[in-house]
Amino acid sequence: MTLSAFLARNLRHGAILVTIASTAGSTPREAGAAMAVSHGATAGTIGGGQLEFHCIDIAREMLAAGDRDRSLDIPLGPQMGQCCGGRVTVSLKRATAADLAMLAASDKADAASRPAVLIFGAGHTGRALAQALAALPFATTLIDDRDGVMDGLPPAITCIRMADPVAAIDTARAGSAFVILTHSHALDYRLSEVALMRGDGAYVGMIGSATKRARFEAGFLRAGGRSDALARLTCPIGGGDVADKRPEVIATLTAAELVRSLLRGSRASDEAGVEESAGHDATA
Repeated sequence: MTLSAFLARNLRHGAILVTIASTAGSTPREAGAAMAVSHGATAGTIGGGQLEFHCIDIAREMLAAGDRDRSLDIPLGPQMGQCCGGRVTVSLKRATAADLAMLAASDKADAASRPAVLIFGAGHTGRALAQALAALPFATTLIDDRDGVMDGLPPAITCIRMADPVAAIDTARAGSAFVILTHSHALDYRLSEVALMRGDGAYVGMIGSATKRARFEAGFLRAGGRSDALARLTCPIGGGDVADKRPEVIATLTAAELVRSLLRGSRASDEAGVEESAGHDATA
């Protein structure tokens, strides 16, 4: 649940916005990371662990006392039960209608700027990949030319039935990712060829094997494709170092490839790493 959606539900009864104002050294999250706390639920995360538990407790004390704002300066050492070794300042403030409006605008802008992922084929692996990507910061579209194969997927996934899926590649924005795993080898080859010919895809992946890749490469070159374009093709998707071919496994490995291709450099974690959330699931 987004922070704006959480506040829309809880603003009337009171909610505290908890924001990392500044950081020094190794910390679980970056400055600007935020969560919202109501009397009985939370949304978002500032990194989990004792830092988050402590801030939730303080936020609920503020709600009970009617406090408006508070600032905390917290060293992340043995006293806090976290081994990051850095330091954070945390801002806690009672959320207002203005905060809700600002967060809603921010969520809308974030959604518009999310990298586009187009999945071609709603078979077992295509559906599993759509499920895996639903919670990630992508604008994911699942495309198939058949009826009834895209039912029951999360609302975050846009499902489109297209008689000729090639049209979706032609109209995709620059920097999109194309994941091709249809029910037809011939259609896979055609879609992959068009995606590579565009030259601006952040990721072009096709399900298959070394043999399928070799056949595609031969046909691509015969059709006038450039050999340097083939270097941008990921086939098979999901890497070749895991022998398990279950759809959910391939989908998980492919999701990791997409994260590396599309999110590299965005909101990078501190070089010292990201601390585990100590079991706290910060959801509403």
